[in-house]
Amino acid sequence: MPDKPAHWYVLAGLVVILDQLSKWVVLNHIQFGETIYVAPFWNWVLTFNPGAAFSFLADQPGWQRWFFTILALAVSAWMAVEIRRHPAQKLLALALALVMGGAIGNVIDRVRFGAVVDFIQWHAAGFYWPAFNIADSAITVGAILLVFAQLTGAPHQEKSR
Repeated sequence: MPDKPAHWYVLAGLVVILDQLSKWVVLNHIQFGETIYVAPFWNWVLTFNPGAAFSFLADQPGWQRWFFTILALAVSAWMAVEIRRHPAQKLLALALALVMGGAIGNVIDRVRFGAVVDFIQWHAAGFYWPAFNIADSAITVGAILLVFAQLTGAPHQEKSR
């Protein structure tokens, strides 16, 4: 398992690459607003979210683009420092790397398009979950792991330097 910061940064980079590659495929194969049936609970769609999670602040005139970009970059920088400080705390470093990679993936969209590209839509019994993407998934999994690490008091496996 990785115990050097570089390994965790590579993981964050892989999240960015997978996120951007998936968005590239979607942008080249799905029209805006088009819905492609995948399974009884899952569609592919192409939407652009100028806000944050669940379209928070999406109705604002545009300042939120730069606010969320700066916020994500600042949080990612802090996470990079924390990974550097605690690379042997595997659960913590994994969680931070996933969140950092997802945040950077969405920052790329905000800079390029002014909004985040979303394309995964889940639904059940007439309820449609807001569309999301690979970056959002990494952020969600990373946040869950971060909470789990804090609640379980995951052991600190720091190596002396």
